[in-house]
Amino acid sequence: MDQDRRTTGTSRAAPLVDYQVQAGIATVTLDSPANRNALSARLRHELLDRLEAAIADPAVRVIVLTHTGPVFCSGMDLKESAAPGTGDQGVTELPRILETLWSSGTPVIARLAGPARAGGIGLLAACDLAVAVDTATFAFTEVRIGVIPAVISAVLLPRLAPRAAHELFLTGEIFDARRAVEIGLLNRAVAAEDLDAEVTRFVDLLRLGAPGALDGTKRLLRRPRGDLRSDLAALTTISAGYFAGPEAQEGMAAFREKRPPAWVTEPR
Repeated sequence: MDQDRRTTGTSRAAPLVDYQVQAGIATVTLDSPANRNALSARLRHELLDRLEAAIADPAVRVIVLTHTGPVFCSGMDLKESAAPGTGDQGVTELPRILETLWSSGTPVIARLAGPARAGGIGLLAACDLAVAVDTATFAFTEVRIGVIPAVISAVLLPRLAPRAAHELFLTGEIFDARRAVEIGLLNRAVAAEDLDAEVTRFVDLLRLGAPGALDGTKRLLRRPRGDLRSDLAALTTISAGYFAGPEAQEGMAAFREKRPPAWVTEPR
């Protein structure tokens, strides 16, 4: 059953990550604009909690990761890292967030109405699709403060053109949304007035896919490659399992009967 829901934080303070579910779409919103949605310890904890809730909900068909304020995410909270005992900057927690986004069986779309830096770019790279306003900018600033983009490289290097990764990781240079599309970081860069329409277009396209088939396709995209013969043998077995499964039977029946399959519902 679809639901509208706003979770409260673990304390009485206003949550830093908002969670809403409506018509099968879970919207996870970074809501800490005062510090440019920096990845503070509390925001990281809440973000992981909201993502896990969305993935566990069988009514959720698509997850949209977005933000309030002019900045999507400025990366790790450097003010917090200066405090005693907080220098690890999420070395254990950030990988869990990135892995959760990357491996989610539910498709995830990043919606950016503003810039991203460092760890914030890691978040959008871990999503399946990413749409940003054409005025958004990006930069890997780690080397300029004496660190390296180690953790986020796990999700970034599969996305980025190798030459671009070398250039941008090593120089820390700011680049624009058009370049981000060219190098594989974004799917689309659009005018601000078209952002929500483009995100909705992707949401509506994803609604047409069977949930299990979308999950399986994500596993296929992440699957390590072997030699061609063994790869084809393994993929043939995987394919046969899907063709014999209930979603394929329903999908093929719907095609023959010229009707939408059972998983396709109208947005409300």
